[in-house]
Amino acid sequence: MPKPILTDGAWGTQLQARGLPPGELPDLWNLTRPELVEEVPRAYVEAGSEIVLTNTFRANRIVVHAKHPEIDVRAVNRAGVEISKRAAAGRAKVFASIGPSGKLLMMGEVTEEELEAAFREQAEALAEAGADALVIETMSDLAEAKIALAAAKATGLFTVACMVYDSGKNKDRTMMGVTPEQAAAELAEAGADAIGANCGNGIAGYVPVCERLRAATDLPVWIKANAGLPEIRGGEAVYSTTPEEFASHVPRLVEAGASYIGGCCGTSPDYIRAVREVLDRL
Repeated sequence: MPKPILTDGAWGTQLQARGLPPGELPDLWNLTRPELVEEVPRAYVEAGSEIVLTNTFRANRIVVHAKHPEIDVRAVNRAGVEISKRAAAGRAKVFASIGPSGKLLMMGEVTEEELEAAFREQAEALAEAGADALVIETMSDLAEAKIALAAAKATGLFTVACMVYDSGKNKDRTMMGVTPEQAAAELAEAGADAIGANCGNGIAGYVPVCERLRAATDLPVWIKANAGLPEIRGGEAVYSTTPEEFASHVPRLVEAGASYIGGCCGTSPDYIRAVREVLDRL
């Protein structure tokens, strides 16, 4: 079994640590504070990441134009890739991040045509800027994930498609009730090059999800878990899993069939460093 590829950790909490105000769109810092954004992927590469993402998770026109209709969405995305590529300096691949629209298709808050246009615009800008691959992440609605996937695949780039499993008794379904098996089958059929799970769950909770994804498909499996489940303390989300504790679950995740391993909310370069040490020992 080939050794899993190490990806990066959280971005939002890292940008907040650098002064991003609560409620502000992190993606806009690509244009206004690029030097601070660049510190994040650089720290991950130095910690051992072989793949870093981009600060473009919310950079689709549906999210951006809701508050900032004057912003050039393509420019935000292009800058996101350029920043990560500068930080990686050839030492890591840049997989550009595409997140959800924040609108519910089934409730009529957005149409399929609006989603298609938004994801196409974003994917094209990320590809034009030189992203090595695209990652569709934190999706709870399979229909929206497949629309984003079609837009990403149209660029010709390798595309990872990830759902967030945070619901149900065992936290093994998306908010919309999608199971790992259902996601694996439908995303594979829709053309994903790798499938996975990120956010919404701690690393221990993603071991069985990884096993189920692995059993349901031959595609590589991408897992980016949170540093445990957050507890609200003093109005802030606090993640209690330590880097060492997080990394202690990595051998089980490797055994479960993960091809790519990284961290999501609450993780930092310290977590990636700890995972790097475990992977190097395996």
